[in-house]
Amino acid sequence: MKKYFAVAFLLSIITAHAQVLDRTAVNLAYRYSGRNVLQAGLEFRLGNSNHQSIILGPSILYTRINQTDKFIPEANIYYINNGLLYGTSINQYALEPRIGISLFNAFFINTGYAFPIHKEKYFKGITFGIQFNIAPSHSKFYDKMKIM
Repeated sequence: MKKYFAVAFLLSIITAHAQVLDRTAVNLAYRYSGRNVLQAGLEFRLGNSNHQSIILGPSILYTRINQTDKFIPEANIYYINNGLLYGTSINQYALEPRIGISLFNAFFINTGYAFPIHKEKYFKGITFGIQFNIAPSHSKFYDKMKIM
């Protein structure tokens, strides 16, 4: 009985792992948030609807602060409704609400405002970002284009 349970458990892990990878994309982005920032990370899509979905994920930000390279972890969440993007990100220096547009979940253009939460105000003020999400073409991460 234990062998059957172990086999069933392993099969469920493999199936769940495949579904997670099918909804995951790598993001590459440029942002201006009081300074130039490059971003790379993962995005995971929740929901199957082309009209509404939630995308969340961790990222690493790269910027230069006082002639020193900084790598800063960040977490973000987006709600996408018919191509309109609403979201927020948080890192150790700022909380940044955002609004923007999503083109088939492959390309995000957003703007927002960075509220400093650290005594060192590296990120503050109005922000702008362009993000590319890269996933396999058969992935469920992208919205499918429907032609009438």
